[in-house]
Amino acid sequence: MAELAAYGPAARELITLVDQATERAEILADLWQTEARPAELQDPDAQVLPWAYVEGSGMYLYWLRQPEQKPDEWTVILNEGRGPEWEHHATQCASFVLAVLTGEAETEYFPDLPTDSHGFDANDEIFD
Repeated sequence: MAELAAYGPAARELITLVDQATERAEILADLWQTEARPAELQDPDAQVLPWAYVEGSGMYLYWLRQPEQKPDEWTVILNEGRGPEWEHHATQCASFVLAVLTGEAETEYFPDLPTDSHGFDANDEIFD
């Protein structure tokens, strides 16, 4: 079953939003030297900011920020992690997660969902 892990502003070292934003920006900059950027990122001022990953899959979920957008207008874009495929969802991250959990999201990347039950573990409970 897919385990979605969200980054937090004050999570453990190396898994904070800030740390991951820096790391993923460097990785993607290198990647885009040899691979095409997704269509949604053709504007040179468009940015992605990682907000979650899927345990064991290499998949990252990002906010997609277009120029002049406010944070409540950012949408979701995800990368399969072990390949060049990107998938954009014209919705905010909380709505996307709800749609994935309920089976309403049109995505190829969460084949094990929906399930009959879901769980949540806060970071402070996981890392103690």
